[in-house]
Amino acid sequence: MISRRQWLKMIGAAATATPAAGWIPGGQDARAPSRRVQIGVCAPPRDLEKAESYGFDYLEPGAAALADMSAADFASFKARVLASRLRCTSFNSFIRKLSVVGDDVKTDEVRSYLDLCLPRCREVGGEIVVWGSASSRDVPAGFPRERAWEQIKAFLHLAGDAARPHGIVIAIEPLRHQESNIINTGAEALRLVHEVHHPNVRMIIDYYHMRVENEDPDIVWKARHEIVHFHFANPQGRRWPRSSSEDPEYARFFELVKKIRFRGGISIEGNGSFEQDARASVEFFHQELA
Repeated sequence: MISRRQWLKMIGAAATATPAAGWIPGGQDARAPSRRVQIGVCAPPRDLEKAESYGFDYLEPGAAALADMSAADFASFKARVLASRLRCTSFNSFIRKLSVVGDDVKTDEVRSYLDLCLPRCREVGGEIVVWGSASSRDVPAGFPRERAWEQIKAFLHLAGDAARPHGIVIAIEPLRHQESNIINTGAEALRLVHEVHHPNVRMIIDYYHMRVENEDPDIVWKARHEIVHFHFANPQGRRWPRSSSEDPEYARFFELVKKIRFRGGISIEGNGSFEQDARASVEFFHQELA
């Protein structure tokens, strides 16, 4: 028989348990057959009702946009989310005004920002915060890349620790070299995840960036235990996808997504509109994932 103290300790450990391999939004395993892939859209908070009316499963706004809201504006947005069918289970645009690389990193300001931003994300359903944010991580000219890599790892430890009490995972996003001068491929993001080795730090694959960088889609298989999210756009014009004929790698990519039995979220992030593209895009994903 266990003591009351032991029992309370066990309950506390369960309450603060960190995500295990294969974790996805909702706390289910990425290979769990009971949940389908969720289709979301990256759009500003004002588009919540549009995303709901056009059949998306969630809205993915910018985390920085929430952090910039006044207390009253955030309370208003939160009320709209709670009145909606949708939640904001994932966020992009994590950091816009701060840098985590270089000689002028203000760690205290970064920490204060995390302590404001992440709880707000959680209050509207956030479980994944995507870290692309090229301006926060670009390596200054002449700055040692090895040192920049270590600074990025230090930031991810800090962010992972800040995210952990809120049940949030920080997901590293590889960005094409035209946007960022570091972490341009899924292979680099995977290396970083392994080196950071924090339970609340994982990665995403953005189909558009993957194609621009000409990375083999097999990275989806190689990184299957660390991928918690996807972004997606037609590489021709970075547009909302509408047809399986748009890109020859669509079929292989979705074959891999199904092969790893992914059950998280895929968010459209690109040029398009709800009125002209949403219905075709939602149908596109349903067909490709069938």
